[in-house]
Amino acid sequence: MKRSYCCSLPCLNIPILSVLLFLLPSLEAQAKGKLTFISQASPQIASAPIQNISRQVVSTSAKDLLAQQNPITRVTGVELNQTDKGLKVILKTLAGGQRLVPLILPEENKLVVDLLDANLAFGIRNGVTKANPAPGIRSVALTKVDESSIRLTITGEKQAPRAEVLPSPQNLVLSVNPQGTTAQTQPDQEIEIIATGEAEDDNYNVPDATTATGTDTPIKDTPLSIQVVPQQVLKDRNVTELGDALETVAGVVSASGRGTSSSGPGFLIRGFDGEQFRDGIAYFSLAPLSATDLESVEVLKGPASVLFGQGQPGGIINLVAKKPLNEPFYEASFTAGSFNTYQGALDFSAPLNESKTLKYRLNLSYENYESFRDSVNGERFLVSPIITWDISPDTSMDFYGQYVSDRETTDEGLLAFEDGVVDVPKERFFGEDFAEFEQKQFNLGYRFNHEFNETLSVKHELQYIQFAPRRYGALADSFDESTGDLERIAYATGGDYNRFFTNAEVIGKFNTGSIKHQLLFGTEYRHDEEDPSFQFPPYSSINVFNPVYTEEPFQITPEFFRDDNVDTVSVYLQDQIDLLPKLKVLAGVRFDHINQFRTTQDLGAPREEFEQSDSDFTPRFGVVYQPIEPISVYASYTTSFLPSFPEGIGSPIFDPETGRQFEVGVKADVAEQLSLTFAAFDIRKQNVLTEDPENPLLSVQTGELASRGIELNLEGEILPGWNVTTGYTYLDAFVSKDNTDIVDNALANVPDNQFSLWTTYELQKGDLKGLGFGLGFLSLGDRQGDLENTFTLPGYFRTDAALFYKGDNWRSQLNIENLFDIDYFSASPFSNSGSRLSVEPGAPITVSGTISVEF
Repeated sequence: MKRSYCCSLPCLNIPILSVLLFLLPSLEAQAKGKLTFISQASPQIASAPIQNISRQVVSTSAKDLLAQQNPITRVTGVELNQTDKGLKVILKTLAGGQRLVPLILPEENKLVVDLLDANLAFGIRNGVTKANPAPGIRSVALTKVDESSIRLTITGEKQAPRAEVLPSPQNLVLSVNPQGTTAQTQPDQEIEIIATGEAEDDNYNVPDATTATGTDTPIKDTPLSIQVVPQQVLKDRNVTELGDALETVAGVVSASGRGTSSSGPGFLIRGFDGEQFRDGIAYFSLAPLSATDLESVEVLKGPASVLFGQGQPGGIINLVAKKPLNEPFYEASFTAGSFNTYQGALDFSAPLNESKTLKYRLNLSYENYESFRDSVNGERFLVSPIITWDISPDTSMDFYGQYVSDRETTDEGLLAFEDGVVDVPKERFFGEDFAEFEQKQFNLGYRFNHEFNETLSVKHELQYIQFAPRRYGALADSFDESTGDLERIAYATGGDYNRFFTNAEVIGKFNTGSIKHQLLFGTEYRHDEEDPSFQFPPYSSINVFNPVYTEEPFQITPEFFRDDNVDTVSVYLQDQIDLLPKLKVLAGVRFDHINQFRTTQDLGAPREEFEQSDSDFTPRFGVVYQPIEPISVYASYTTSFLPSFPEGIGSPIFDPETGRQFEVGVKADVAEQLSLTFAAFDIRKQNVLTEDPENPLLSVQTGELASRGIELNLEGEILPGWNVTTGYTYLDAFVSKDNTDIVDNALANVPDNQFSLWTTYELQKGDLKGLGFGLGFLSLGDRQGDLENTFTLPGYFRTDAALFYKGDNWRSQLNIENLFDIDYFSASPFSNSGSRLSVEPGAPITVSGTISVEF
């Protein structure tokens, strides 16, 4: 019996011991490419060059040659799509891995494709089988052969299909004829095997991100700083809220601690407020944000107005939601921890029909917790569904929603004044136990994508967000340092907040001569409205050194009202240009027109109206030069703008605040799954409102804030089983211009030095295979507590640890935060009163245990 191995050349009939299709695994071979056939019966080599390259052969054993060069490539999923030409088989693999190496042969009515130096990811460890995927094809099965090889078997109806390998720059294409015609006959079925570059579940290195450019672009090809917190880091650190996820991101610090629902989540990026987005759309919430339905978090540093519109110059935090999977996935987890913390979560995903054109993902979680702070407790419920409908191979729609219900004790933390933080136990609570923050929030939307062809595609999105926060409690007003008496107010606020967003984008790929372009054109409309009400009458005082709580709730009688409507219309254009193979350019510009119509009213007084319109262009430009494949050197100029808030009737209309950043840096692939980034930057925020020297009750627009520094971060796999994400930031953030005496003062909550490290190691073999350990450090230098620099928050060095074990379909882990139980302050959020500030104390040693089961 003879077996036939076929390629893009005429089909060759060679004895059973003879043929291997060998793809050179090195970076050089990936760049230049050559198909080589090696016969074990005869050491003679026959070559079919795609481009000119030579390689010395030192062994006549094909498998030995592969073993000498190739690491294991993990296949994370398989997808079948029937096309008018036949069947497309997509084998999803880890980004940056070696190409799959196929051995192709017929056996009876089967076509067998063996893939060496490959294995199956945990989610498909038992293999994947699809029946009747296309006319003439009975089944397609992907199975494990051994620890270093897998097999794709394509079974024909009556006889073995025959394959022809077609050359492709990145993919391996097999033309398969189920009728068994000769290779010279035009095949009527086609199978395409594609390495998609999907991130693997247990990988810390994410090579691609969409946040910076709005397109799937390798991070190393982007002249901007972007850092991704992947799913595995979230799991290993047992992250349940966004603030914990961002602790491993260089240059990001908390502006409000956890917030404890007194001011909502707030984060600084390179010294300025970070805007929050979800899948590229502005996201709003006054509650701490859950991370249970997130796949990853992407942080784009520096001004980002070209794609994201009005905002601060620090950057944006993009929450990437979990998406439906092609294969069934069902996971349940339970966490119990310190301070009576309990959380249960479900993560389900599966196709809804046999063809897998309709699939869903559903995340459910419930959390009930107390706190190291006296009288503070809360609960959160989240449900997050999404359905993906692949209308055709070129058209798809996502329908998604999210509902979150939060309830938590309103807590402002400790007090700070000129002498520093008040000297009381960090668990002491200055409010009342009836104080409460609650919020119910939901969003609904859809995402439409259509590809006309390989060079032209469109996207349309629409989303509506509604949230109704209510905050109620006795809040601090003024503090007598000599007696310890704290005057309080009976504070209450509530209202409805609504956000509507829609956009449309066109992406076109074309060449002008030898220059490649990827052009993105978009238009956007946003409507924001809110109608909050407030009250702040006096409430009974309390002594911070000997507190006696009244436990007497007060009536809600609002005395001040607001009604705001803001409309934004935007147009933006971006071009990603490959000038030369080693030189890439990013250029873009955005135009925004914003109209604000706001009203205010004191109880019993007439309503006052304010209207203001602003328009502005925000450009950005960047260049990337790659002298060698693993190294990218880049420079960029980016801008931002943010309309000012009308001060009142008769007050001047101020220009928008503007921001600009110059940045240079280097990105390097230190190893196959390990990347290093260095950046140096200078940011200026201009048109900042400052006090009018002639009238302290008014403002003038002459201020400027500056932030300049360097960042260094390393993330990925150092050795098999050893992952790390670490970063260091040096930042000089200060007031560069002002009418008062605060020039050169440091910005609040911004440390000069910041360092973080999280690393895990998992045993790869032996009886204890699956056992792993984690160790983390978080260090922040001294920070000023306010813009007047009246007091300083001391720096700290916190140590975290983890212990985990992975079974076949389950995982258990123990996480310890603040292992050595140090005292520290996480942030100093501003209060409603300028006379004093609140300070967020860090939690003492905290232990949590989690068990998750996949079924």
